[in-house]
Amino acid sequence: MHLLVVANETVTGRKLIEEIERRKGSGDFQVTVIAPVTQPQRGYVVYEDTRRAAAGRRLDRTLTMLRAEGISAHGLVVESDPVTAVRDALAQLEPPVDEIILATHPQQKSGWLRRNVVDRIRESAGSVAVVHVVVDVAAETGAKNVLVLANETVVGEALLDRIRERAARGTASFLIISPQSDPTQGEHLEAERRLKRALAELRGEGIDAHGQVAHPDPFSAALDAINEERVDEIIVSTFAPSRSPWLRKNLVQRLHDETKLPVEHIVFQPDEVEEGTRA
Repeated sequence: MHLLVVANETVTGRKLIEEIERRKGSGDFQVTVIAPVTQPQRGYVVYEDTRRAAAGRRLDRTLTMLRAEGISAHGLVVESDPVTAVRDALAQLEPPVDEIILATHPQQKSGWLRRNVVDRIRESAGSVAVVHVVVDVAAETGAKNVLVLANETVVGEALLDRIRERAARGTASFLIISPQSDPTQGEHLEAERRLKRALAELRGEGIDAHGQVAHPDPFSAALDAINEERVDEIIVSTFAPSRSPWLRKNLVQRLHDETKLPVEHIVFQPDEVEEGTRA
C-alpha cells in the first residue's frame, strides 16, 4: 500500500501519526508525506526561507517518528497550494498512490478548510480515497501562533520585549505583518528594512518569527493572514491614539469582534522608534 499524507503545521500531530500507523499491515507499506508551503496572496515575505525551513523541520520529525515504527517513509516540502501538490504527486509518484490522508487544523483555525481544500482534493483524486483528519496542534502541544500587526513601531523595544516575554511563557511562533499606508507604492524599502531588523533580532535570540510587508489596510491584512494560516493570538502595536490612524478606526476592537481571538494592544511613545509612517 502506498499512502500519501498531505499536511503542513499539523504534520507532527499525534492524531495524524496514529491514523498512519493504523494502516500498517503485514504487507508492503510505504508513506509519502508532502508539506505544501503557500506564499501569501498579498504582500511579500521578507524572510522567504523561514516558512519552508519550519515546514522542513516538522516534516523531518514526522519521518523520524514513522521510521521508528518500522514504516518506510519519505517526504518533501513543496512550494505550491495543497490541491496542486496532490495533483502533481498523483501524476508523478511510483508506485501509484492507494489512499490520501489530508490533515488540517479544526474548522475555526484552518485556512485550508476555509478555501474548501478537502473537497477540491477529493475532486482531483478521482478514484483514490481521501481521508480528512482534524489535528488540534494547540491542544496537543500547547504551541501557539501569534499574529503581530505593526508598522513603524515594529522596531520599538516595547513590542520586541513583549514578544520575548510571550516566547518565554510558552512555545509560540510569531508572524509579523507590517501594513503600509500607501497602496500605490510597489516598494516599501524603509518598511522592509525595519521588519528585517526586528526579525533578525528576534531570530538571533532563537525566537521563531517570520514576517511580511503588506498594504494597505491593517484590518484586511490581519484577516488575510488569518485566512492563510492558524492564528491563536493577536498583538497590535501602535502609537498613542492622538497619533494613530489605526486606533481612530477602532482597529483593536474590530479585530477582537471579527476574529473572537485575544487581542493585545501595545502603545509606543514617539521616541521609541524611528520617524516614518505612523501606525
